[in-house]
Amino acid sequence: MSFQLHMADRPLDRTGVAGMRAGALRRSVGDAQHALSELLAGVTKDRATAFLSLAERTDDLTALERVAATMRVRFKRLYVLGTGGSSLGGQAIVGALSVSGTRDGRRIVFLDNIDPGPFDAECDGVAFGEAGYLSISKSGSTAETVAQTLIMLDRVSRVVGVERAGEHFTFVVEPGNSPLRRLAAGMGAVVLDHDPNLGGRFSVLSLVGLLPALYLGLDARALRSGAATVLAEARQSNVRQPVAAVESAALSVALMNEGRHGSVLMSYGDALLPFSRWWQQLIAESLGKDGRGLTPMLARGATDQHSLLQLYLAGPADKFFTILGPVPAPQGTAIAPALAGSIGMPYLGGHTLDALFAAEADATAGALEEAGRPVSRITLDALDAATLGGLFMHFMVETVLIAKLVGVDPFNQPAVERGKLLARQRLERRTL
Repeated sequence: MSFQLHMADRPLDRTGVAGMRAGALRRSVGDAQHALSELLAGVTKDRATAFLSLAERTDDLTALERVAATMRVRFKRLYVLGTGGSSLGGQAIVGALSVSGTRDGRRIVFLDNIDPGPFDAECDGVAFGEAGYLSISKSGSTAETVAQTLIMLDRVSRVVGVERAGEHFTFVVEPGNSPLRRLAAGMGAVVLDHDPNLGGRFSVLSLVGLLPALYLGLDARALRSGAATVLAEARQSNVRQPVAAVESAALSVALMNEGRHGSVLMSYGDALLPFSRWWQQLIAESLGKDGRGLTPMLARGATDQHSLLQLYLAGPADKFFTILGPVPAPQGTAIAPALAGSIGMPYLGGHTLDALFAAEADATAGALEEAGRPVSRITLDALDAATLGGLFMHFMVETVLIAKLVGVDPFNQPAVERGKLLARQRLERRTL
């Protein structure tokens, strides 16, 4: 696998951090390993193993590749309409593997919010009859996605006619009698089934994340293969040699028990920023229940070293940290030694930006360790499809293990559903 987890010695020594003892961590590792064994054995419910089974599947990819190939031929631009888990996985893949969202003359646009200003700005000047629209909603009744879809349908219908508008739309919805399913049937659009057992934040390796990737010509098979590699390694895990997901889950729970509930993911590589947002939803929505959970926080290296690092080093000792990256990059232009020396900064001379970037990541990890902050690092040998697929699987497994250890269901989101209900009630009380 082309990424590795490195855990600082400090949290693992005899006295530990903030009073955490090695015995507590060892017990946590044992509990996490037991939870992993149950997960892999299928002891948990079907929905718990749905994301695992995707890693080793290839039977569904040929059909997805055909759908994507049709989109690629017909549309130079594809709008993905969806929010939360229906969008963040696709954004993470495209952001990491095609930073600009363009490839082979095609462009993909994720419309994941309903702020009317950015929504309309993104649509200005668009030839609506020449674009494709991928509407993703597991339930088929997500208000934001339905609203986006209806607006786009109206605009497309005005250009190509009501009879042909359906040719521009593809829907990903779970089976059943939902509003989007009925809409798709009425307009004769392509409808693909969202697995009912697969929650949005765990759906990145399904058609939800892979169809946008395939539209850009990215390697969906390698994404699955990377995830399968992590899963194969997990099957070899044991208490003496636990895999990364067990180690990191155990450390997270041990630190939570010591009162540290802030989990900071600091990514070095702007290509990883969309991935970080996917991780943030995964952690928050899976673990934040019954008064328990972690607060996921994002930081951007090296920029946030000049703001947030002050808090991390000298503020409350209630957080733990994962340094992700830096993303390997081609060696760039070196800073001229004479110029660097002439302004009194000779140490920059002869170094490239990627060397400085790597030094900044090392220094941040070192400073956190010196300050007694629990820190682990995930280093990347590459940022390709296989590595990304492995990272997805690592964090999904880790999150499920944490949930099991703290006693919450990682696959539901009752508080989110409550917010949706209240929003609907407010709209129903308003008159048009």
